[in-house]
Amino acid sequence: MTDFSDLVGGYHRFRSSDYIRQHERWAELAEGQSPKVMVIACSDSRVDPAQVFDTSPGEIFVVRNVANLVPPFELDGSRHGVSAALEFAVNQLEVGEIVVMGHGSCGGVNAALTRAFEGKAPGEGGFIAHWIDMLDAARDRIVAEHGTGPQAIREMELETVRVSLANLRSFPNIHAAEAAGRLRLRGAYFAIADGVLHVMDEGGTFAPA
Repeated sequence: MTDFSDLVGGYHRFRSSDYIRQHERWAELAEGQSPKVMVIACSDSRVDPAQVFDTSPGEIFVVRNVANLVPPFELDGSRHGVSAALEFAVNQLEVGEIVVMGHGSCGGVNAALTRAFEGKAPGEGGFIAHWIDMLDAARDRIVAEHGTGPQAIREMELETVRVSLANLRSFPNIHAAEAAGRLRLRGAYFAIADGVLHVMDEGGTFAPA
């Protein structure tokens, strides 16, 4: 089991190997970043987008949260971490693409499908419940068609990507950038069981990359 001391040990290995080997790259990054792609992925420890896409430091701007969800554009006075990251990526970094990547065996999706935290207080599951209720409409439709078995889980995992992409387009700056051709929105899905990446086409269908 990895604990903090193991992480520090990993840092020392990194500092004595990769950091030295890529010193010029790190020196360049010390002056600023200019990633061309933003990736919105799940917090799940098994699906690190930098590893899945085999990227180097500075190549992708990443936001990770439960079930790789993007909330809709809202002006409610609350603090919006995903919205702030989107604003920075699109307006300041001027990324050309945003990729939403769902994944297999997603615990957030399972919680949404089973409503495991419904009625729980914040701190006891309530924050999770309120976050994944963005999937409620999709859940009702999928359960009606597929029940709650493996097929329903897979469909819900794919639906997290479609819901997030739809919510991305509710942001005025993102809508404007996409309409002007400055920004492209993409969907992807990584299957943990077999390591296959699926890419979503314009019609919302996923196929192996």
